[in-house]
Amino acid sequence: QAILREGLEDVKQFFKANGSCRLPLSPSLLVKGIVPRDCSYFNSNAVPLKLSFQNVDPLGENIRVIFKCGDDLRQDMLTLQMIRIMNKIWVQEGLDMRMVIFRCFSTGRGRGMVEMIPNAETLRKIQVEHGVTGSFKDRPLADWLQKHNPGEDEYEKAVENFIYSCAGCCVATYVLGICDRHNDNIMLKTTGHMFHIDFGRFLGHAQMFGNIKRDRAPFVFTSDMAYVINGGDKPSSRFHDFVDLCCQAYNLIRKHTHLFLNLLGLMLSCGIPELSDLEDLKYVYDALRPQDSEADATTYFTRLIESSLGSVATKLNFFIHNLAQMKFAGSDARPALSFAPRTHSIKTAGRIRDVFLCRHERVFNPSKGYTYVVKVQREGAGDAAFVQRTFEEFQELHNKLRLVFPSSLLPSFPSRFVIGRSRGEAVAERRKDELNGYIWHLIHAAPEVAECDLVYTFFHPLPRDEKAAGTNPAPKPADATWARPVGTVGGEVKLSISYKNNKLFIMVMHIRGLQPLQDGTDPDPYVKTYLLPDPQKTTKRKTKVARKTCNPTYNEMLVYDGVPKGDVQQRELRLSVLSEEGFWENILLGEVAIRLRELDLARENAGWFALGSRAHGTL
Repeated sequence: QAILREGLEDVKQFFKANGSCRLPLSPSLLVKGIVPRDCSYFNSNAVPLKLSFQNVDPLGENIRVIFKCGDDLRQDMLTLQMIRIMNKIWVQEGLDMRMVIFRCFSTGRGRGMVEMIPNAETLRKIQVEHGVTGSFKDRPLADWLQKHNPGEDEYEKAVENFIYSCAGCCVATYVLGICDRHNDNIMLKTTGHMFHIDFGRFLGHAQMFGNIKRDRAPFVFTSDMAYVINGGDKPSSRFHDFVDLCCQAYNLIRKHTHLFLNLLGLMLSCGIPELSDLEDLKYVYDALRPQDSEADATTYFTRLIESSLGSVATKLNFFIHNLAQMKFAGSDARPALSFAPRTHSIKTAGRIRDVFLCRHERVFNPSKGYTYVVKVQREGAGDAAFVQRTFEEFQELHNKLRLVFPSSLLPSFPSRFVIGRSRGEAVAERRKDELNGYIWHLIHAAPEVAECDLVYTFFHPLPRDEKAAGTNPAPKPADATWARPVGTVGGEVKLSISYKNNKLFIMVMHIRGLQPLQDGTDPDPYVKTYLLPDPQKTTKRKTKVARKTCNPTYNEMLVYDGVPKGDVQQRELRLSVLSEEGFWENILLGEVAIRLRELDLARENAGWFALGSRAHGTL
């Protein structure tokens, strides 16, 4: 900080002597001084400076830039130029990916200026609002966007911006092999636009931990991003839109493979270490797969999305980065509950007179388990409020209280571990009594504990509590444990059907609106097809199984080879959607029969088909 202040004095003297100057970042920006109180530095390796210049235009705001020394910003300039070209290609094709592309200018060897995007925060800062393990949680990004977009329409617009920009970032970072992706160089605007910064490593030149690549996933796409897209932790039809956007954007860039190879080829001799030979160009060639058909490329990129979403390494990388940054961060921030969108206090919510844990309830959404219903009575309030909390949420409250108060002031918390294979119902019943004792002792503890904001926030109703306030649990059928679940038929499947060179191609894209099973759980759906008539059942084709979802994405190609055109006109495509059951026979979730003679097989036939059932007469 002291060195920064000394340096800023020199800059002030420069402006005293010269009056004003144009910023190298953009000659249209004319500045007349520096604002020392707004200047600081970032905690990354190169310790970039955050500078604020006085605008010559009295009506203009201060101009904020980052000055970086120690990184070759020519590489950043080149990467941003490639992303800018990708964006132009998408826009020309009528696809606006809502990309945020900032200015970057190298002013000398290993130094330069970068434009600062206003109203944006790094993913790390957003995630650590939910604690140092925030990178393992699903809700931080959605909660942050909700906080900055409280209106329903505002939030929907922010989510739409997020879906488009996230898809664009996935494609761009994959094609250019941008590495060293951690949560401090991915940013999110309050309007929902996501963008990447700091392109010090590209074309697959990943940082290594010994012999292990730090960037293990194809690109950064984590469960907290999927949570924003889906509007929860279950796949929705919006996830289909996201996958389609990614694949469409990827295929549009693939059409211009030679443009990108030629442009990067021109830069081979400019001395950028990570773009120095043909192997570096081959990285882009392999990423764009110009030899693949559009359908094959769509399948390939869908598998990349699944691989990135399933990667624990990315979240672990984020978590390690959170730990590394902790030494720079102050410890003034008060702990907050991750599941509560805002903090409440005794002043804002009213004094709690009594709490009582009435019962436990079995829940299937968002995941299987038990929730505990607590009756909360406040002074001066006529009716009691009912709140639902899981055992994990009680545990989070206790852990956060331990960060603020010594253990001697807190009641002991029930053990999480259960010895033996007790039934879930019995464990929930025992925990109900233990938790009841815990919350009674908590509100009768010392006033600084009983009246703290953490306790009052915990017992304040959430939107989910208001829906279920005071309701009685549904009676459980006596045979619920061993009854075989039966599927309810419904939903739609999106297919693309085409015929070429004696081959029938059926691209199974998405399914939406499948019904949960009878026990309330989501199915494990897969698709099975036959070409009828088929007495020997030789035409059976199957997709992979999607896990626990009513809105799966497949993008899998099922091919029937050696089917003459005259023959294909006489056939009927019978498609069934089933849920894989380990113990029981697989459950039918819906089927559709498509007479191929009714399709124009000379072109691609893409669309949604309603799922019915022969048994119900809705096929």
